[in-house]
Amino acid sequence: MENFQFNLSTKYYFGQNEHKNVGKILAEHKDKFGIQKILLVYGQGSVKRSGLLDDIKGQLSEFNFPYVELSDIQPNPTATKVYEGIKLCKEEKVDFILALGGGSVIDTAKAISLGTVDDGDFFDFFLKKRKPCISLKVASVLTIAAAGSESSPSCVIQKQVGDKVIKTGCTTELNKPVIAILDPTLTYTLSNYQTACGVVDMMAHIMERYFTNTEGCDITDRMCESLLKSIIHNAHLVFEDPFNYDARANLMWAGALAHNNICGVGREQDWASHHLEHQLSALYDIAHGAGLSVIFPAWMEYVYNHDVKRFCQFANRVFDININLEDLEKTAQLGIRALREFFKSIDMPLSFKDINASKNDIPKLVEMLGVDEMEKSEGHFVQLYRQDCEKIYLIAAEYDCKKDNL
Repeated sequence: MENFQFNLSTKYYFGQNEHKNVGKILAEHKDKFGIQKILLVYGQGSVKRSGLLDDIKGQLSEFNFPYVELSDIQPNPTATKVYEGIKLCKEEKVDFILALGGGSVIDTAKAISLGTVDDGDFFDFFLKKRKPCISLKVASVLTIAAAGSESSPSCVIQKQVGDKVIKTGCTTELNKPVIAILDPTLTYTLSNYQTACGVVDMMAHIMERYFTNTEGCDITDRMCESLLKSIIHNAHLVFEDPFNYDARANLMWAGALAHNNICGVGREQDWASHHLEHQLSALYDIAHGAGLSVIFPAWMEYVYNHDVKRFCQFANRVFDININLEDLEKTAQLGIRALREFFKSIDMPLSFKDINASKNDIPKLVEMLGVDEMEKSEGHFVQLYRQDCEKIYLIAAEYDCKKDNL
């Protein structure tokens, strides 16, 4: 295990009807965070249709919080809305941001918080040209269990640069929201597809940390494995009954634990699958979780021989597959198959065909990824260069669930 520092700076308010306490919670922290004027950031319509937006605005008015609004944040959030939010914050002298939604809304709020107090281009932070040193404080009211952005240090934004879409992330402690309000009842109205995408997303966050070259991390291994098993179990319960509060609650809490880095301390992390997927969702405008269900098993299939014992451990501890000591590769392959089988059971895509992607676009995807054969690579578990990434995309493109008897 490596040395580490870990600070869980987000204060969680978790439980049924906690969204009714937003005004009160902000009032309790008004002096601490110097809240004078709020930017309310939200999505394209569900918060309006459900009445949640009017509820939150009513609470802000009740507790005398002036606010301005930035609406219509889309999945795969864009720099265009971030620039709009930064301009609004500077003009209106906003000093606090409240994000109402899922990962795309919260990531947009985080990017705005970095850019509002900076004189340059916020996207410099995402291109690693500069490091942020200050930000506005952000609070979140979560409406989907998925990205874990409500308490993570990461943020992903995409920007059109010429004829190229760049989708990339910025990770900094400044990105962690100071308050996360998690009410599982807000996820009752999600479609099965949205719920399933969230399940894949949180599982991927755990697996990016689980597949590591760092030894001696048994505590975090066991935490990762338990979370994965719990997510799988509760996902099935939610699909049987969308109004199962305990199942919804467990998924929402799992999403936070999957990405607040408690499962990643003391170990090298990978993140190649996420970066490979970012190009898919940027090019085809698909849900991040849907892209991950295609890419992650393909990545696993390509790299498992690097540490076949770890993949056997994954198969055994997460999917209860007996380890065949005479054929470890077979056990590892069964674990990958079991993951695909679970994704299929919740109607997630498994191949390029399932997301209307084309094998002919692989050269473009690799170009967008920015890897080469010499210096620029992806991942840490296995360093992936251009040919490696092409092969992973090809596995994803050519996978046929019928040949796998799924």
